[in-house]
Amino acid sequence: MGLGLRALGRFAGSDIVDRLGIRKQSEAVVYRATRDGFRAVGAANRTFKQVQRNGSRPARLKPSGSGIFDLTPTDEQQMLMEAFKDFGAERLRPNALKADEAAAAPKELLAEASELGLTMLGVPEELGGAVSERSAVTTVLAAEALAHGDMGLAAAALAPAGVATALSLWGDAEQQGTYLPALVADDVAVAALAVHEPTPLFDPFELQTTARIDGADYVLSGVKSFVPRAAEAELLVVAARIAGHGPGLFLVETKSDGVLAKAAPGMGVRAAGFGEVLLEEVRVPARALLGDGSPAIYAEAIRRARLAWCALSVGAGQALLDYVIPYVNERVAFGEPISHRQSVAFAVSNIAIELEGMRLTTLRAAARADADKEFAREAALARHLCGEKGSWIGSEGVQLLGGHGYIKEHPVERWYRDLRAVGVVEGALLV
Repeated sequence: MGLGLRALGRFAGSDIVDRLGIRKQSEAVVYRATRDGFRAVGAANRTFKQVQRNGSRPARLKPSGSGIFDLTPTDEQQMLMEAFKDFGAERLRPNALKADEAAAAPKELLAEASELGLTMLGVPEELGGAVSERSAVTTVLAAEALAHGDMGLAAAALAPAGVATALSLWGDAEQQGTYLPALVADDVAVAALAVHEPTPLFDPFELQTTARIDGADYVLSGVKSFVPRAAEAELLVVAARIAGHGPGLFLVETKSDGVLAKAAPGMGVRAAGFGEVLLEEVRVPARALLGDGSPAIYAEAIRRARLAWCALSVGAGQALLDYVIPYVNERVAFGEPISHRQSVAFAVSNIAIELEGMRLTTLRAAARADADKEFAREAALARHLCGEKGSWIGSEGVQLLGGHGYIKEHPVERWYRDLRAVGVVEGALLV
């Protein structure tokens, strides 16, 4: 299809069509060919319905933290980390290679992950969740533990949890009552945060996707990329530029007219099932706008999404370190383990040093968010550090394994590809 589209594009852009007087017809052919690459998305049998609750005020989680800066996990957080890490080691890691090759996560594996209660970590107890205080730190620790098993599968499992958290933080009573029950049910709805767009040097504050007001509705148009499980998504939180206002977040049910999706796997994080979503004059009611279109809420969503990717990078980086250490101790060259060579020992120690910096910076930003403190600076530092050093850690892992780092027999080449995504992808997840 790609070859055909390129050929059609060259033909439509040539002088021949003007000489033949068929410019409009050729452009229509290219448009239809591109559009046909997308397919209808969403579960046709699920209907989001308003659930009656007492009162009309939305439920909100209280800020957490004692006011004392301490990033030591609580006993409950430690138990959760151990449970998620065990699941990552026993279920995610063994299935990671096949999922990477298929560019999709096995449905039965994602169902198992849902049983861990990931979507409940950011939802109040009165709405079916599992917490009374909001804790981005807990979600960061959970994401790190799962990514230690596999980063792509972790992203696929965590995508609906990000939407549940967004609804808990910024949804009104009607939005919470309509969508949260499906996200905390036994059969968790497939959902994701759709922010990224297929443009060079994408800036989430300079969106090409638009939302224009038409009567009592908004009409959304644009293309979103890096959407986890795009082909099966049922609910999206879409970032769009509102005319005369700025960027905002919209709740979009994928069974709405004009929502189409296609698979678009990248170099890394392939198990997340990344795809592109085409929004073609999608009409949503005014009540679909999340957080009343507040610029501050949109900026906070972007920062929380970046922290989610930082957490995944820490987990994947730790997995790489845990794999490399025994390898360099057991790999013998010239009569001795290669770890005896100073350059190798220093490389491994530098990975551990940078990894600890990534972890602490991410946790600090998450802790400030939980305490209702400004965390823009801390989130920016974490994003920069995790994007730059995460890629470096992946590269060093391949280098330390030599030729083995370049083949699929060892998972290091996959971790290298996955870690490259951290400084690129916007949205998709949220803590």
